[in-house]
Parts: sequence; C-alpha cells; structure tokens
Amino acid sequence: MKFARYQEKQTGLIKSAVLREQTLYEIEGNLFNGRTYSGPSNHLSNVTLLPPLEPRSVIGVGSNYIVPGGVKPEQPPQIPVFFYKPVSSVIASEEPIVIPSGIEEVKFESELAVIIGKTARHVSEQDALDYVFGYTIANDVTAPQFFHPNGHWMVGKSFDSFTPLGPYIETELPLDSIRVQAVHNGIKKQDSGIDLIILNVPFLISYLSRVMTLQPGDVILSGSPSGAEFMRKGDEISCIIEEIGILYNPVVNA
Repeated sequence: MKFARYQEKQTGLIKSAVLREQTLYEIEGNLFNGRTYSGPSNHLSNVTLLPPLEPRSVIGVGSNYIVPGGVKPEQPPQIPVFFYKPVSSVIASEEPIVIPSGIEEVKFESELAVIIGKTARHVSEQDALDYVFGYTIANDVTAPQFFHPNGHWMVGKSFDSFTPLGPYIETELPLDSIRVQAVHNGIKKQDSGIDLIILNVPFLISYLSRVMTLQPGDVILSGSPSGAEFMRKGDEISCIIEEIGILYNPVVNA
C-alpha cells in the first residue's frame, strides 16, 4: 500500500492519502495508528506532493554497502557510524536541492529509508521488521568539505534541502530483492541490489533500539551504494527504487 502527503493546488490544504494508481484517497487521524478513510478522492495532477511524512528524527548510517564483487566483512563493526540529519533539511520530490554559498559541489546518495511505526526498545533482529511502518526513498545529500578530519559528518549533511524524501511510503516492499538506483543528468550512476548492504535493515533497527528508544515517525537512512558523484547547479538527480517510485530533484545555487 502506498501513502502520500500533499497540498491541494486549489485550496492549499495539506492532506494524507492512500495512492491507488493515479488517485489519492484521503485519510484522517494518526498515520501510524488509528487512521480512518474519509472518502474524498483527488487526482495526482491536482496536488503538489510533500515529503510523505513529517519525520520525528532522521538517522543516517555511513559506509554501509560493498562495491559489486566486493567481500562483506565477517563481523559487523563494533560501533557503526551513525549520524543525525535535522528535520529542517527534509524536502519533497520536485523541490530543488540548494547548494550553499561558497560550495561548488555536493554529492547525491540514493538510499532506502526505513520508517518506524511502533515504539521500539531493545528489539531483536528477528522481530525488528515488525516495528517498520513502511519505506521511502532518500537522497542523503552531502557536502564533504564540511566533514571534520576526525570523522565528524553532521555539518556536511545538515544544510537545508539536504534530505529529499519521497515520493511515497510503501508498506509492502520485497526487501530482499529491491535495487537502489540513481540517475544523474540522464545517466545511471548507482544501481545496487540490497544484497550488497553490510548492516541490513533488521540489524540497524535492533542496534539503534538498544541505544535509543525509536518512536513512530523516526526515519533511518540505510546507506548508499557505490557510484555517488558530485552535483552542480543545473543538474538533475533521480533516486529510484522501482517498487516505491522516483524521487526527483533539480539542483540550484543559493
């Protein structure tokens, strides 16, 4: 089932809905618990898509894919590399990625984003997916020149517009068979199966739930495969997971 969040072009009202083909069926109430179907429908052409949710928090993980033909480490890292991205950096599909003043290039990083749907604390890997509401696509935009030499990543990932999310939430995803892709100016640059991930989604949820209580609306970015490149003003980037859709953003300068 696909969920969307949007603004009606005619009224300016912001609503959430279930998407079936090109029709949006409005829902009311809490997206994660207690939602009801209110009946009115709308066509995609009559709305502007927004980020599919307003995240409670956004947590990223670094260096989480091997290159095609590479060998996975026998043991996971003792302390994986995690970082926060501010919710103020979240934008929707079709919105521009803004390169901050003084920076010539930023990198795109296409990723599967995992949306937590239930409070999770000390969750086992075996049970971890029971706490997932659904999945969307993320572009973990990055300005490497702001990385601290000792490994501090947050500043380089936190500028406004640096976390495109969307276009939809998909609740029924064949997690073992998806491909994470990115097309940069019409040329495919990233295209990896989820089998190349080092720390899989159940591991990420379980590990984080032993560190912090995960709440509905938390979003975990699961890492980006090889092939990420720099973007400049005038570029166009599409992050793709076919089962979810296409997250498209143009690139502009501040």
